[in-house]
Amino acid sequence: MAKKSRKSSKLKENASIDETKHKKGKKKSVKNSNEARTSEIIQPKMFLDYLLVALTVLTAGLHLLVCPFTKVEESFNLQAIHDLLYHQSNISAYDHLEFPGVVPRSFLGPLAVSSLSAPFVFLVKYFSLPKLISQYIVRFILGLVVLIAFHSFTSAVAKKFDRLVSRLVILLTLTQFHFMFYCTRPLPNTFALALALKAMAACMMENHSTFILLSAYAIIIFRVELSILLGLMLLLELISRRLGLLRLLLWGTIGAITGLGMTVLVDSYFWQRWLWPEGEVLWYNTIMNKSSDWGTSPFLWYFYSALPRALGTSLFLVPIGLMVDKRLWTFLIPPVGFVFLYSFLPHKELRFIIYVFPLLNIAAASSITYIANRFNKSVLWKILTVGVLGHFVVNIVMTSVLLLISYHNYPGGVALQDLHRLITPDQTDVYVHIDVEAAQTGVSRFGQQYDTWRYSKIEGLEPGSEDMQEFTHLLVAASSMDDPHLLPYREARSHAIMAHAEGYRGVDFTPWEIPRIRIEPRLYILQNKDWQKKF
Repeated sequence: MAKKSRKSSKLKENASIDETKHKKGKKKSVKNSNEARTSEIIQPKMFLDYLLVALTVLTAGLHLLVCPFTKVEESFNLQAIHDLLYHQSNISAYDHLEFPGVVPRSFLGPLAVSSLSAPFVFLVKYFSLPKLISQYIVRFILGLVVLIAFHSFTSAVAKKFDRLVSRLVILLTLTQFHFMFYCTRPLPNTFALALALKAMAACMMENHSTFILLSAYAIIIFRVELSILLGLMLLLELISRRLGLLRLLLWGTIGAITGLGMTVLVDSYFWQRWLWPEGEVLWYNTIMNKSSDWGTSPFLWYFYSALPRALGTSLFLVPIGLMVDKRLWTFLIPPVGFVFLYSFLPHKELRFIIYVFPLLNIAAASSITYIANRFNKSVLWKILTVGVLGHFVVNIVMTSVLLLISYHNYPGGVALQDLHRLITPDQTDVYVHIDVEAAQTGVSRFGQQYDTWRYSKIEGLEPGSEDMQEFTHLLVAASSMDDPHLLPYREARSHAIMAHAEGYRGVDFTPWEIPRIRIEPRLYILQNKDWQKKF
């Protein structure tokens, strides 16, 4: 009996062990199945994120390819990048010493971009490729820096709000013109934008030391007006007690000392005098109010003109976002407050407020998420969803039109490239005069292709004067053959017209017809006949 009992007990124990193993195997199988399903879900989501990243790079690249030239406000940074790459330690050959501009700007941004671009520009030099390719490279590198900062920003949005909201912010930005257009343009605002995006991302993640340091650098080195936007964000962090006063003072002091130290030491070396560039800009624009010399706009211009053009039809979704997500009421105080307070400065440009576009797009993205999540609830929500999808199409159409207009807005760059095509590089005694219009609409040192040619931007010369006869070729601003700027050369029969470059002159509106972009001659290329006779 004892043996039978022991045998029965052993059989039960073995059965129990087998059952336990079966359950564990079943659990493991379920776990593996769940992990497989999770992996199947995650992979498409990761692919979508990678696709959006690729689209931002491709869109910025498209804007760059369509509009490779730059305007006068980008001149200092672009010429500085060129000189750092091509003249290096020979500061006497730098453009800013001959044409310093109205106010000095910092070399720290150009130093960063030129350092990142140097390996690629070396290849351009080594293979004797056209120098203009280097301009594409440095602008593309700058765009990548901004887009990396932008994706740090959207990653923070995903953690603070929602992954779908983050993706929609990227989609909205892709369909809007100005952010993607400006991200490759070497403006002080663009350098500041990269730091501001990283700072705002740090603020959302409550990484206050990084937020304070980056804010200090953006304000002190590049754009002092960011003290309003980032200062309001800082104030909200203090009020909410997420940030303590002692920590602010500690990191604020470190940021101020290191930021001011960097810009003063580096820029004083390049400008050949002691200075704080952004301090002089602050004095010129705010204290002396000299920025008004470059034009003024009404107080509400940013609200009724700049923001509608920048955000397109997405602007209508911002108020809806405020209604559906109460967190946005506090979150949007800094950007709206910044635009309002900055409106007191009479001189206004859209690029001055570019930092708020991604913040406002969060509200627009929140409204789209809210509407899309209710698609199956009723016919009304379906109609609203279709309207949201349609708004993306309208934005893309608006962006396409603005990009087409911008394509025709750089006649100076086009004229200089045309001149290089019209004359063979073996003609080494070419001396080109670039007038103000040409210099402001696309001409840069990257576009000055041949080292054996001479290029001059000297101003104040009288058309047709003896001084002008010294040049073999002229880029002259004129709207027609009868333009007063051309008449002295035509009457003296001293120059032959080789070609002309056309440019944007406005939009013609006719009732019941599609508006047409008006393209007219903007610059003429003239060739000295005495030089022509030699060949």
